[in-house]
Amino acid sequence: MRQRAIRNLAKLELTQARITRILDAAAGGKNNFVVDREAVRRYDQAAPIATTAASAVLHYLGRVVRHLAIEGVDQFVIVGSGVPSGLPAGRQLHDVARDALRGSAPRVVYVESDPMVLAGARATIEPVTDLVRVVEGDVREIDDLLDDRVLQTFLDWDRPMAVLLLSTHSLNDDEYFQYVIKRIRQVVPERSYLSLLQTTFDAIPPELLPAIRDLLAMTLPGHAIRTREEVEALLDGLVLLDPGLVWVPEWRPDGHGTACLDQPSSSGNYGAVARVP
Repeated sequence: MRQRAIRNLAKLELTQARITRILDAAAGGKNNFVVDREAVRRYDQAAPIATTAASAVLHYLGRVVRHLAIEGVDQFVIVGSGVPSGLPAGRQLHDVARDALRGSAPRVVYVESDPMVLAGARATIEPVTDLVRVVEGDVREIDDLLDDRVLQTFLDWDRPMAVLLLSTHSLNDDEYFQYVIKRIRQVVPERSYLSLLQTTFDAIPPELLPAIRDLLAMTLPGHAIRTREEVEALLDGLVLLDPGLVWVPEWRPDGHGTACLDQPSSSGNYGAVARVP
């Protein structure tokens, strides 16, 4: 435990923004640094949508979890920024799953690579429930992640589960991205689900695109951006739930959050949920 804490501290980057902490900052959380809040400010200056887009993403994730829980899924693996500290008490994704299951006890594993997100989630979530685990992992090391001891022992791999893949921004190589999807499909039980979230520049006006690209290179170097066609290619062969691959506010809106609903493309993110045969 001490060695892991030391390793996480060494990885803590104070001068470079991280998307997990930017989402936290945009949601009004405290698990972020000045550099992350400055990134939100810069994006809002370039195109005043960053905070609203972050809300749209969080609402989408809540709707995905709520829908799948209503369908009977009670195991969730959430890979990426699924635990922003700015969410109201009782509204984290594991709370959404529990409420939708109406008394049943979901098991949720959050997978995070950012040391601050890990520390915050472990301090505020794990001590108060036996039904949530927070593990250190990176989608760019998918084989190691799937072999994680907690992941293997905490979940029942004979029953359906849902994998929410939120950290697609870190997957620059489409071939490796396809491998990630392949590995997940290989290991999850039948009747499981896979959800994807992907940032895009498809709706940015051409005149703003150079400035946004420059800003992204400065604040989040290496952040993967994809067009709709590129995301569709990655999803080839998967059976998507209705309404398919859409802007995140358009995925089964249910009144639980209306951010960007009047202009869905301003969310800057596509979302999709697929059934794994």
